[in-house]
Amino acid sequence: MYRIFGVFLLAALALPFPAAAESSDTAQWCKQLQSRLRSVSAERCMREPFVAVPERTAGGRSLVMLDIDSPRVQRKGEAAESKKRVLVIGGIHGDELTSVSTVFLWIDAMRAQEASHYQWRVIPLANPDGLFAKSSTRTNGRGVDLNRNFETADWAKDALAYWTTRTGKDPRRNPGLKAASEVETKWLQDQIEAFGPDLIISVHAPYNLLDYDGPVPSPMRFGRLALNRLGVYPGSMGNYGGLLLKIPVVTIELPHATVMPSPRDQHLLWADMLKWIRATL
Repeated sequence: MYRIFGVFLLAALALPFPAAAESSDTAQWCKQLQSRLRSVSAERCMREPFVAVPERTAGGRSLVMLDIDSPRVQRKGEAAESKKRVLVIGGIHGDELTSVSTVFLWIDAMRAQEASHYQWRVIPLANPDGLFAKSSTRTNGRGVDLNRNFETADWAKDALAYWTTRTGKDPRRNPGLKAASEVETKWLQDQIEAFGPDLIISVHAPYNLLDYDGPVPSPMRFGRLALNRLGVYPGSMGNYGGLLLKIPVVTIELPHATVMPSPRDQHLLWADMLKWIRATL
């Protein structure tokens, strides 16, 4: 079956690419990604129309996104449909390298016919300072865990208390001094508001499971990853998107932070995810 996925990706690669991104910021970003991730080609990356926003991280790095809205082949007599919107985020934690690589791998698949029912916004790397640190870090350049920094309803009451009492002030889980104190967090919140997604998919590692927060029926399994709820944390994406904004948030926890799943497992994960999206949205 992994051969099928390989053929599928080759077919997607054969599709016409949009004009290459001209921005020197995105070109530099692509080159940095290639230097850190073996799975990403700078040349291939620069063929995508990535957009670098004006905001910069504490380390002066670009925050980059990509919109994919492929034309859908409509059958004769079939009514036109408005496309549901899916926001896909990787690299909220900079030391989870496979989350970034996996989101890049999906870009080609998002352009295939079966994914063209949806409008995709892709943020492969939400925490560039963490990834590009000399030794990649979970936290951003200011030492804040972005996945504890979102403006959730319980942040002011619980975030710092939870960090102190439950984690012993673990620096890897520092929620920051206030909600959305970080450029990256504020930018992600702005992306959610501007794009208005019907679904958020956040890719992490290495817990080897699915987590879910939100109003619609949860997925039970994507490929080898089974649903195993991790709970709700002050300042987390699931808490912010799923509970506060009532947007379904699927958190994919890959098995390893530095070793990619096999091609077969990648195929099963994507196929099951797309099947669930079709049935749910």
